[in-house]
Amino acid sequence: MLLTRRPGAGPRLLGVALGLGAPRGRARAVSGARGQAWLQPEGHDTGVRVYNSLTRRKDPLIVGRADAASWYSCGPTVYDHAHLGHAWMSCCVSARIMVSDPMASWDSAQFINKPPEASVIKYLGKEFPSNLICSYVRFDIIRRILTRVFGYNVIMVMGITDVDDKIIHRASEMNMSPASLANLYEEEFKQDMAALKVLPPTVYVRVTETIPQIISFIEGIIANGHAYSTAQGNVYFDLQSRGDKYGKLVGVVPGPLGEPVDSDKRHASDFALWKAAKPQEVFWASPWGKGRPGWHIECSTISSLVFGSQLDIHSGGVDLAFPHHENEIAQCEAFHQCKQWGNYFLHSGHLHVKGKEEKMSKSLKNYITIKDFLKTFSPDVFRLFCMRSSYRAAIDYSDGTMLEAKHLLLVVAAFVEDARAYMKGQLVCGPIRDDVLWERLCHTQEAVKAALADDFNTPAAVDAIMDLIHHGNRQLKARTKEPGGPRSPAVFGSIVSYIKQFFETVGISLADRQLVSEDSSRATLHSVVEELVRFRLKVRQFALATEAATREAGRQQLLDRQPLLEACDTLRQDLAAHGISIKDRSSTSTWELLDHRTQDHKPGS
Repeated sequence: MLLTRRPGAGPRLLGVALGLGAPRGRARAVSGARGQAWLQPEGHDTGVRVYNSLTRRKDPLIVGRADAASWYSCGPTVYDHAHLGHAWMSCCVSARIMVSDPMASWDSAQFINKPPEASVIKYLGKEFPSNLICSYVRFDIIRRILTRVFGYNVIMVMGITDVDDKIIHRASEMNMSPASLANLYEEEFKQDMAALKVLPPTVYVRVTETIPQIISFIEGIIANGHAYSTAQGNVYFDLQSRGDKYGKLVGVVPGPLGEPVDSDKRHASDFALWKAAKPQEVFWASPWGKGRPGWHIECSTISSLVFGSQLDIHSGGVDLAFPHHENEIAQCEAFHQCKQWGNYFLHSGHLHVKGKEEKMSKSLKNYITIKDFLKTFSPDVFRLFCMRSSYRAAIDYSDGTMLEAKHLLLVVAAFVEDARAYMKGQLVCGPIRDDVLWERLCHTQEAVKAALADDFNTPAAVDAIMDLIHHGNRQLKARTKEPGGPRSPAVFGSIVSYIKQFFETVGISLADRQLVSEDSSRATLHSVVEELVRFRLKVRQFALATEAATREAGRQQLLDRQPLLEACDTLRQDLAAHGISIKDRSSTSTWELLDHRTQDHKPGS
């Protein structure tokens, strides 16, 4: 029997959690000001200040070991194809329905004032809140920055939920076993993440691989007086046993909600650790009878299995703060009997469909699969799109915003190409103020490091890089006549090297796009285009040469050869439509083969 939820209770509670207003109804505040109970850990100061959801402020990020910073990331519930909302969002448990857990029915998507219809999912003929979460790509960028900029090795663990109500239901629909269904979509998820250039965690851990450990974890919570079993074979966490310690993330404790008349809980707000088996469902034997794990216990057990009683970083989406992460904290601190289990909780914002106050989700049919997305845009473009806003902010997805990110990446690539051409003497320009550029480069390096140390502020870092490119481009304006004056290739070499290093740090490649094709024919393609461009250059140089004795004869000669120049221009434009970009310089021509998902499709570009 499903519980009856008092209308509006969840949104109000979770709105308070993000500082969106005072609670109404029955909820009690946790004693003391939020953040006062947080214990600043001892260890290695990374030099980064990070927004900590436990304190709702920026705290110095201090990790236990410089060579092994511990990070637990909520992983997917593998029951369907991943879509771009999942790529943006790291979904610990997607749209999970726990009839024995009233907190699991609270619509945390409405923290941020989403209308109810925007966050509802159909399940077994009934409507429930959806629970899509935060950015795999965004947290991958943060992980890379922490490792490659600040020098801290990250040990990341990701839990894979491979047994769940939705998996069981979907497997029944597809006439296959839940295990086979989960294996199928787990592998597809990993392939999609690789296609988006998301680094794999140090280790994936499946829920079904840790059932004995989960049972032992529950037994430990019971032994410590924080959980109880029932005659029906369920095990619940006794929320009242936590007293004022509950609510570290949301700041408030829920009052009693509607309960089914046959509930076997002691208190309405208690949540399930172990669920008694239903007919025709997968189950495991336990001291309490046949059943399977509850929602929150999975991540607590997996994290503790690897990291023990102390965790540096826990990441997930904003809708996971409550109830999932809040309950994880309660379980782990009850099991380990510690005052503070997780030191930093990072939460990322939603990906929204532009012009609508709704998340990208399957239930709303407003999603695009990762495979379909990658047919149009490259993973590099998507990464730059992600970096243009704070990882904590919600952001609008549209073709327009993606095209803006693509254009920005083209500007970067074009500058790198021009700077290299200048270094090789192929691009002729006026005297370079190398002192100005050296100073600008130094300023940019400092600005980028400061931005990344300020809660991984990638928008400010990208702005600093683009400002450096702007100043470089101002001094690379091509001239028709070769001027005198000294050349300054070294400063452009340093700028190009730094820009490449920055983008490679966050997983964006500015490698020579002449070699984007990965099949065996790429060397042949390279040679054919090289020969074609060389032949075109000879024709163009012949058409521009003036060998006549008189000025009048020279003009007539150029006029006679004009069709050759027009043919060269037409060829350049035609090749541009196929992603081959030719640039004519003072004495030579250069070319590049653009990734079809990144190229500018305008003829002659």
